[in-house]
Amino acid sequence: MQQALERALETYPLFLSILRKGVFWHYLEKSSLRPVVKEEYREPCSRLYIRDKKSLLFEVTYYKKRINFEVFHVLTDGTGATAFLRELVKNYLYLAHAGEGLEDIALHPEDMTVQDQENDSFVKYYSKEARISKKRRDSACQLKKLRKENGRLRINERVLSVKEVLEHSRRQGVSMTVFLTAALLCAIHEEMTRQQEKDPVVLMVPVNLRKFFPSDSMLNFFGWIEPGYDFLRRDGSFEDVLEQVKQFFKQELTKEKMENHMSELLALEMNPVLRLAPLELKNLCIQAGAKIAEKNVTAVFSNMSAVHMPEEYARFIDRFGIYTSTPKMELCICSFGDKLSLGFTSRFDTENIQRNFYRILREQGIHSQPVEPDFPEPDVPGELEMKVYKGFCLLCLAAVILMFALHFNHRPDVPWTLFSAGGIASMWLASTIGFFKRHNLLKNTMWQLILVTVGCIVWDVLTGWHGWSVDYVLPILSAGVLCSMMIISYMQKYTVRDYMIYFVMAAGYGALLPLIMVAAGTVTLKLPSLLGAGFCVLFLVGLILFKWKEFKEEMGKNFHI
Repeated sequence: MQQALERALETYPLFLSILRKGVFWHYLEKSSLRPVVKEEYREPCSRLYIRDKKSLLFEVTYYKKRINFEVFHVLTDGTGATAFLRELVKNYLYLAHAGEGLEDIALHPEDMTVQDQENDSFVKYYSKEARISKKRRDSACQLKKLRKENGRLRINERVLSVKEVLEHSRRQGVSMTVFLTAALLCAIHEEMTRQQEKDPVVLMVPVNLRKFFPSDSMLNFFGWIEPGYDFLRRDGSFEDVLEQVKQFFKQELTKEKMENHMSELLALEMNPVLRLAPLELKNLCIQAGAKIAEKNVTAVFSNMSAVHMPEEYARFIDRFGIYTSTPKMELCICSFGDKLSLGFTSRFDTENIQRNFYRILREQGIHSQPVEPDFPEPDVPGELEMKVYKGFCLLCLAAVILMFALHFNHRPDVPWTLFSAGGIASMWLASTIGFFKRHNLLKNTMWQLILVTVGCIVWDVLTGWHGWSVDYVLPILSAGVLCSMMIISYMQKYTVRDYMIYFVMAAGYGALLPLIMVAAGTVTLKLPSLLGAGFCVLFLVGLILFKWKEFKEEMGKNFHI
């Protein structure tokens, strides 16, 4: 399996990328990290991307006779993930059965290049002339069920006959996707209250844009449509729901509509003002926009279409299946041969909608075969780290309350109790930054530089301002942090890409801030500030002289130049 993965990465090297954070945008960057195949050890769809931790955005595991490929959606979409999985499975079967005469058959176009795989097709097909829709979107019905304990993902899998579903859909004059969309809308409606019926049921249905715009890109290249049905104002029969969904798909699944929607989304990224907005501000806006967008959708239905394998390999494969992590409810389907795999995922403590869905299919003459969940017990200590941190926070809060109680009870001439409370608060803040930034030591060090500097200035002000914070602490700390960053980079064997941006930030901070303080007349003893600033300037100049190529490359990536 490990050999099969290495061969797949030779075909699709994009998957060796990591996610990095620039000043204005996140970006993908190739890394030297190598994935290791493991036996499945945690629940499906567990978190892959950990902020500030340098790690790959996918994982390959196995359990009994099942091969698992999990991937973070930032790296690729369903089409790209399927292509990689097909290559992985093909390599595994070839290595396992080559002695029996199984041939190594290429699954991808022979003339496909790495540049084709890394091509951003959104930018390629973006058009300024596309019409931007100004239609107001109404709120959709929201599922309100009890959440599962600890937010665990509930998975419900079944298998249908592709032939049976296709024959029934064609008799109705619709596609399989339209038929199953209508069934899911009706299944959700059966669990709605009268109060919920005031809003329509709306599904988000992802659309593979490669069907409209030729592309070999492995990056995300998909759009979506949002078919819905107003059960309060229409008769609600399955036939009527099916007809409305059919008409909606016919109107929306056109190249012109997909191009307009794609350009509408990309117009935000192309906006010159928004391009210059800092990344953290963008993140807040994106999170707020995502929360608003969630209200426009009830659930998600994703059809990954048919997965094809050469006949020589197909005889070794039972089926392909898919499911995703979701805060709502999602139904993902894909087919292999005559097996249509359906995977419901949700974090709700109920499966009534799933039950309704399969009953509707039975009433339509389509029978399903349940798949018993077969996952190992996760051996990862769930929330232990967070529990320890929360306990630490509680102890710090208790100590601060005790100090305030002592102060107001004894009223000491020297407010040592308030100083103690401030010291505890400072320790808690530094520890909190260290805890949440523990996955990136250089970023942690940079945060501690800023935190300690600001904290010392605040302490200096509160104790009558003696100037020690800017005369001594700021220049000495800035130079000391640069030295500690060099030691950390050496000990951790960081590459130039790993440490460059943090060296630049620390050197710039240590050079500019003391000089500004000197120019403003805030500093009493100028020599330490000038020496500290001079050291940082020399350090920055040395970086540029000896690492110019890497410096230029990293600045270009981080500032999205």
